[in-house]
Amino acid sequence: MAKQYDVLFRLLLLGDSGVGKTCLLCRFTDNEFHPSHISTIGVDFKMKTLEIDGIKVRIQIWDTAGQERYQTITKQYYRRAQGIFLVYDITSERSFQHIMKWASDVDEYAPEKVQKILVGNKSDEEQKRQVATEQGNKLAKAYGMDFFETSAFTNQNITESFTRLAELVLQANKKDLDLLGGSINDEFSLAVLEEQEGLRNAGDNTSKSCWC
Repeated sequence: MAKQYDVLFRLLLLGDSGVGKTCLLCRFTDNEFHPSHISTIGVDFKMKTLEIDGIKVRIQIWDTAGQERYQTITKQYYRRAQGIFLVYDITSERSFQHIMKWASDVDEYAPEKVQKILVGNKSDEEQKRQVATEQGNKLAKAYGMDFFETSAFTNQNITESFTRLAELVLQANKKDLDLLGGSINDEFSLAVLEEQEGLRNAGDNTSKSCWC
């Protein structure tokens, strides 16, 4: 049986509770959007395969709880990530201010070579905007990150932002591509993860994991 991907990367979604991390994930992987907010408990994940420069990249995207009480759990996942989205809500100045805290945690717990992208979500809610686009651009430049404003509701920049982070991870790890693919699969069995995802989805007809 032909291998369905060449390399597996782990991406992590970080940010305050309610900024729309689960909505971003579900729009990208399932092209679904549910406006109701149900907070993620602990950590959840979904999978998607992209083709970048002729390489089939399987990305395992971890969706983390933003609440303080779960952060001991979620920090355990930082060290396994090759790419991280730092997400804020453009209608919440508070969530934007907290990006510095999330970035500090990434510097402390994530691998040195981890790639990061700043995402300002809910760009469709322009009338409620509290964070100017220029503020996001300025912060991203200060941290040396790419920046996207996204909307899971309208699908704005969803594929573009996920693809860009996967491209950055691929570029950063090109020299170690063969080694990286092997080490990830040895450490964390993809087949087991996909089986768990299937069991979880089969046992929950309300698609709760895609409600945000």
